[in-house]
Amino acid sequence: MTLSTLWVLAEPSSGSFSSTSLELLSHARTLATTVEAVTWGEGGSFAGLAGEYGASTLYDVGDLAGALPGVPVAHAIEALIAGHGAPDAILIPASYDGRDVAGRLSARLDRPVLTNVTGLVDDGGLLTEHPVFGGSQTVTAKFTGEGPGLIVVRAKSFAPEPSGGPAATVVAAPAGDTGAAGTAVIETSHVEERTGPKLEDATVVVSGGRGLGEASAFALIEELAKLLHGAAGASRAIVDAGWVPYSHQVGQTGKTVKPLVYIACGISGATQHMVGMKGSKNIVAINKDSEAPIFQIADLGIVGDVHTVLPALIEALKARS
Repeated sequence: MTLSTLWVLAEPSSGSFSSTSLELLSHARTLATTVEAVTWGEGGSFAGLAGEYGASTLYDVGDLAGALPGVPVAHAIEALIAGHGAPDAILIPASYDGRDVAGRLSARLDRPVLTNVTGLVDDGGLLTEHPVFGGSQTVTAKFTGEGPGLIVVRAKSFAPEPSGGPAATVVAAPAGDTGAAGTAVIETSHVEERTGPKLEDATVVVSGGRGLGEASAFALIEELAKLLHGAAGASRAIVDAGWVPYSHQVGQTGKTVKPLVYIACGISGATQHMVGMKGSKNIVAINKDSEAPIFQIADLGIVGDVHTVLPALIEALKARS
């Protein structure tokens, strides 16, 4: 290993770290001699989890008292670098809070940010891999100059794999005085109602596209997903059309998924969509156009109208249960 230390922004999520944070911790330990994590909230309670995924130290910013994480966490990391020295790079999940922290750190440390990263390689230095042109090409980049590399990594780029290490040592990392920028607080928050697993964590994803014909037909997608104990997804076309919320969107500008089974229904297979799901282990495509690009990456292709295929599949699954 040529890298000495990597820091990972470990976002708290529902009593754990976010799935992307766990992915980054897992991959970081294959690249660097030392992996350390930065978190907030109930940081001390995550010492075991951080150690299990490879972090030796957990820097705890502490209770944010309702503040958005961006300002206090960026201030805390800046103070850590001043007091402990800079790591080779800071790996940051490509989430709303992660991007906010990255942008503020960039301004405070006068360092650029590399975004949309899907690969990290130790090649005598840390190389980042970025898909471009809708995922059809990959370019590499590398930080130069003094200071840590700020790297924002897309979800599902790596596998979360526990190392079984001991609990991390917890070190307090208060944000200090954040000035006027730190006065904004979250007054209310809303969580979208859903049943079944989260789209990004589901082992089965059933997605619908423009081939459904109308918004009401998305009920077929939701019913099939429920029968398969999976999650319902969508292409950007029907999200833009207002048929389903943005939270369902799979693709370059939506969520990246890597389920065991991905069923694309009435989705032609634009590169922007495929970049968000082509890592799925098994891809099933249903489309009446035999020349649809989605068939080029499908493990099983069904040439047929989704309005005929899906009801038959749903009835067959109901009969089996």
